[in-house]
Amino acid sequence: MTQHPNSPATGPKSTAQMAPAQRNILLFTGMASLLVMVGVLQSWNVAFSILNMCLISAIMALGVNIQWGYAGLFNVGVMGFAALGGLAGVVISMPPVDAAWAAGGLGVVMGLATGIVTLVLGMMVWRRGQSWGRWRYAATGAIVVIGYILMRSLADPSVDAIEAVDPARTGYLGGLGLPIILSWLVGGIFAAAAAWVVGKISLGLRADYLAIATLGISEIIIYVLKFEDWLSRGVKNVTGLPRPVPYEIDLQANSWFIAFADHLNLPLVDASSLVVKICYALLFTVVLLAVLWLSETALRSPWGRMMRAIRDNETAANAMGKNVTKQHLLVFVLGSAVIGVAGAMMVTLDGQFTPTSYQPLRFTFLIWVMVIAGGSGNNWGAVLGGFLIWFFWIEAEPIGLWLMDVVTSGLPPTHWLRLHLLESAAHTRLMTMGVILLLVLRFSPRGLIPESRR
Repeated sequence: MTQHPNSPATGPKSTAQMAPAQRNILLFTGMASLLVMVGVLQSWNVAFSILNMCLISAIMALGVNIQWGYAGLFNVGVMGFAALGGLAGVVISMPPVDAAWAAGGLGVVMGLATGIVTLVLGMMVWRRGQSWGRWRYAATGAIVVIGYILMRSLADPSVDAIEAVDPARTGYLGGLGLPIILSWLVGGIFAAAAAWVVGKISLGLRADYLAIATLGISEIIIYVLKFEDWLSRGVKNVTGLPRPVPYEIDLQANSWFIAFADHLNLPLVDASSLVVKICYALLFTVVLLAVLWLSETALRSPWGRMMRAIRDNETAANAMGKNVTKQHLLVFVLGSAVIGVAGAMMVTLDGQFTPTSYQPLRFTFLIWVMVIAGGSGNNWGAVLGGFLIWFFWIEAEPIGLWLMDVVTSGLPPTHWLRLHLLESAAHTRLMTMGVILLLVLRFSPRGLIPESRR
């Protein structure tokens, strides 16, 4: 039987199938062109600085997309899990402070062990005491109160002793002195462990209550990191974290690199900084590709189809015998682990851990804009959103300054309106994010790369 050449099974159908791929290639090509323009018009150091943070933002957006795009879980505690990833960088890479360990290390360890035993005993009594009636509450409460008092009596004197050890430079226990690249994996483990606890408590809540709970727990995590100096030096910050790439000063001292910089006709300082940023970009790209491949594999698997079915209709999935709460907990832990990895990578890039820089409402909003603008439920969309939003977050100020300069070029240099507009250009970031989000929601409601309906 001969088929008509214009039938849906031949020409038009194949063209429709190719169109999304062509559009995606065009979008990523446009994003790459923006980075190249920054390199040409500003500097390649600035371009690679933006690229490195775009890569980290894309990984973080993938973690949120796993939770929201796969399962519809509204997590507003993104910065809390990222902060735990940053803490992993300190715990893994910084050298131990021997004087602090001698002053109170044993007491802190015993206090933490007492707290863990208290939690385990409390959970055991609560689960096995269902037939005790009101005594169940009394027994559980008594265990928690007694365990808390013991924990504080062991830990508090040791904490004071640790924080008194040369507080200007240390005042904390330090870390394990291992390569910092290991902290990327440990950061994911820290975030996954915290997500398991959070999920056990809050995943039975309704969507809006889940958002409030995750935001509150994120604030608690950041509060602890800010004020527990024995763990992370608090607001005094931890600086000088080791690197997985060469130091600029070491490159500048090598004769081969001096010859290389002369060959490129670049100043030695600029060349060394550029090489370091390229090394970071290569490492981050490997991690991004690995997370993207795993995410795509999971999304296309039977488990991914099950998660989308649970997201679209929990009642029907539950009626089909799927354990909705268990699957929600699993996907919440997986997404948080990816966010923790990104948080450890961010601290590695910065070379310092600053708990005060984790601002939940500000940067959680930014990550969510990345996911929504890119296309929730589509991993490639999350990556594109991470690149696009972070690029404009950084470049909004110089673009706004240039635009105001062009608009007011006909006014005298000291005119009040020109001065006012030039000063206001520094505050265009949030407005730019709002405009981008409105344009995407108006012309592409499902995101720039919408979820594929299989």
